[in-house]
Amino acid sequence: MKDLPKLIISVVGCELVGFLGTLFTISAIPTWYATLNKPFFAPPNWLFGPVWTLLYFLMGVSFYLIWKQGWQKKKIATAGKYFLAQLGLNFIWSPIFFGLRAPLLGLIVIVAMWVLIVMTMKKFYPLSRLALYLLVPYLLWVSFATLLNAAIVVLN
Repeated sequence: MKDLPKLIISVVGCELVGFLGTLFTISAIPTWYATLNKPFFAPPNWLFGPVWTLLYFLMGVSFYLIWKQGWQKKKIATAGKYFLAQLGLNFIWSPIFFGLRAPLLGLIVIVAMWVLIVMTMKKFYPLSRLALYLLVPYLLWVSFATLLNAAIVVLN
């Protein structure tokens, strides 16, 4: 498979974003995050790791399905840039929310991220329906996380 390096880079790159976010999250969960008022629908802390690990994997495969089509094509390069932009916002959310302990600023970032995910999905649609569908769980989880982040802002 000639595109195997692209698949590996795509998946490992997305998983790396998640891993780096945990550097800010792990120490804040038992200390600062535990003291916050959270809504009744807040999931148990142990659930976030497995969910995000799966989502980053799906994101990596989705990106790979676009990237393997050839970055030199304008539609593909544009779609890829949208994906990387939303991934960049994903990357900075944890240091902002947990590292800076700034839920309001985190909410602003996650709303912008949600918008970029939707835009990415629109760009992926004509290029690969499967790439689009692989992002649906991510969009749903980020929608939930946005609601959770907003509730934390309101309750604290």
